[in-house]
Amino acid sequence: MAVSRTEAFARYQPNVSEFLSLCGRNYAHIVTLLPDDGGQGERWRIEGGFGKLDMALLENTPYTQLLEISRPSEVCHIVPAPRILVRVYHDAKLAEVLSGQQISHFKAVYDYPNLRMYQRDEKYQVNVFLEELLKIGRQATRVCLS
Repeated sequence: MAVSRTEAFARYQPNVSEFLSLCGRNYAHIVTLLPDDGGQGERWRIEGGFGKLDMALLENTPYTQLLEISRPSEVCHIVPAPRILVRVYHDAKLAEVLSGQQISHFKAVYDYPNLRMYQRDEKYQVNVFLEELLKIGRQATRVCLS
């Protein structure tokens, strides 16, 4: 049975509840890594069994925080360390990736194929990447850098 061209290229529909669940899990991981009395501009390092994370608090408001999270590598200096900006919404208990290495703003859905070859669900995928990155911080030690 052949699939029609319109069925093969049907527009991607994001699963909002799945995305919000992912952002909720990321929030739960991040709040365990935040300092209790962190101020804007503060930097710290998380050292875990799977590596290190460098974190910086770029913006601190009553209900949200903007974090920069990166994973330094002492082994390979050719490839730049992954660096992402994450907005933490304390009132909604969600954490969402705002930007990454090459992308300054994520769309909810990308047409595919596209010039930059982003996945249709690129926004969801970078938040999955954040979840994997935060696993480094499980049972970790916090080291103040600033």
